[in-house]
Amino acid sequence: MKTQLIKIGNSRGIRLPKSILDQCNLMGKLEIEVEDNKLIIRGDNNPRAGWNELFKKANSHKFDSTIDGDGINLSSWDENEWKW
Repeated sequence: MKTQLIKIGNSRGIRLPKSILDQCNLMGKLEIEVEDNKLIIRGDNNPRAGWNELFKKANSHKFDSTIDGDGINLSSWDENEWKW
């Protein structure tokens, strides 16, 4: 497929047909890089990006305790049936 650069303000852009967007599952944010004089466009589909830094930050604030604390929500089943 051939296309042409179009003017968008002071920049240039290309139009991507819907069929290509669907085939490549491109939507929302994209990653663009140049490799060996080629333009590579890929979806920004890393939903866990930045989680390591956030976990480290939470740990530094001592937010790593369990949700129910020290077993405040224990039932008789937890006490009698559950084996650790």
